Amino acid sequence: MERLYINQVRLEPIDECSYVSNLPVVRWLLKTGKLEFTSNVTFFIGENGTGKSTIIEAIAICAGFNAEGGLRNFNFSTRQTCSDLYKYMTISRAAHEKDGFFLRAESFYNVATQVDELRLNLDGYGGLSLHEQSHGESFMSLVQHRFRGNGLYILDEPEAALSPLRQMQLLSEMKRLVDKKSQFIIATHSPIILAYPGAVIYQITEEGVQQVEYQECDNYIITKQFLEAPERMIHYLFDS
Repeated sequence: MERLYINQVRLEPIDECSYVSNLPVVRWLLKTGKLEFTSNVTFFIGENGTGKSTIIEAIAICAGFNAEGGLRNFNFSTRQTCSDLYKYMTISRAAHEKDGFFLRAESFYNVATQVDELRLNLDGYGGLSLHEQSHGESFMSLVQHRFRGNGLYILDEPEAALSPLRQMQLLSEMKRLVDKKSQFIIATHSPIILAYPGAVIYQITEEGVQQVEYQECDNYIITKQFLEAPERMIHYLFDS
């Protein structure tokens, strides 16, 4: 049974002095007025600089999470680098979740440190300090033991920690959690993670945001072309 916790995002007019006003995803949102979430799993994809991580971050902050990641009661700040997009954003909720987590690859080390400093029960993190596990192991421990279901899980480029095999394992864990009435909102480059059945994929380009099917998205097409003929692609890249 589907359970959506966030079903819509709206933007108010943004100060033109804010750098986020020039991001493709923001320009598109200002024109269209809203972005809807209609599936338990929603992906944002796009080239670097299009704004997918920025919008993920803003959604997470509006949902009550710490800008650097973690649980809602995490309030640490290693360095103030978040954008001000959240100040102009309103999220509409269909329900309130019982669990949740915001994971961003670039600050996961800081989240692990916060877990240690707060002396949290490590049973929810695989029984060990996250710093005593590899990057990939600590991330999977988090998903397997701390993500309990009935939750909102916002992930920014989770593939940064995971091998291809672990990315497939993440798909299985996502299915387990969706079956427990969870919602995922994910920014990713991974064609493996993007293969989650029934997910909505929003592709961000300079022209705006378009919902695409899995086999239509650039991540799938480019990876498929490379794997089908790596020698040809290498020859093209080196000689161009």
